[in-house]
Amino acid sequence: MKNARLKKTKRIFMIDDHPAVRQGVKLLLEQEGYVVCGEAGSSAEAMARIQSSRADLALLDISLGEENGLACIAELRKRGINVLVYSMHEDAATIDKAFAAGADGYVSKREQPEVLLVALGDVLGGKRHISPATAQSLAKRVLASPEAGRESTLSEREKQILHRLGRGESNAEIADALAIGVRTVETYCTRIIEKLELDGMKELRRYAIQKK
Repeated sequence: MKNARLKKTKRIFMIDDHPAVRQGVKLLLEQEGYVVCGEAGSSAEAMARIQSSRADLALLDISLGEENGLACIAELRKRGINVLVYSMHEDAATIDKAFAAGADGYVSKREQPEVLLVALGDVLGGKRHISPATAQSLAKRVLASPEAGRESTLSEREKQILHRLGRGESNAEIADALAIGVRTVETYCTRIIEKLELDGMKELRRYAIQKK
């Protein structure tokens, strides 16, 4: 009974450009005791409606017709709304972008309804969630390219520096472009070398150029 009462206090806003999908998911959620407080078929429609809906969570499809729903995620998080991505896209690159934008969870639409319900419970309970199909996609990427898995541990600044090294920029040029000290660039390079398990600066530059 406690879980049922908790669900009734949680408000879900659905963002999907397929009305039939929204209808089916709405029925599932309401049967489980959630309150579906609104719907939208586009980013603009969602931004116009979601604040007044008092939503706790946005269930977001990142393919919204001609739009890329990834742009919605950061805006929703700014408004204090949790975001659970519910998408047909299972490629590791899209999953990475969704989490980088601030998503709290990711579920593939080809998975069973129970998987979506578990993800909702986790995200609304303050946890991050990666569904089985999503986790499998990420695991395949890491197994196919161990370097890609290690790259995911880099900070945004470290990724910027790696990119500039790939363009052939010197430490001084990178420092000037990023408005930081040369010593700071060197420190970042040391961290990148450690995270990527490379053998010194020469190998880092070679790796960066190959990635470029």
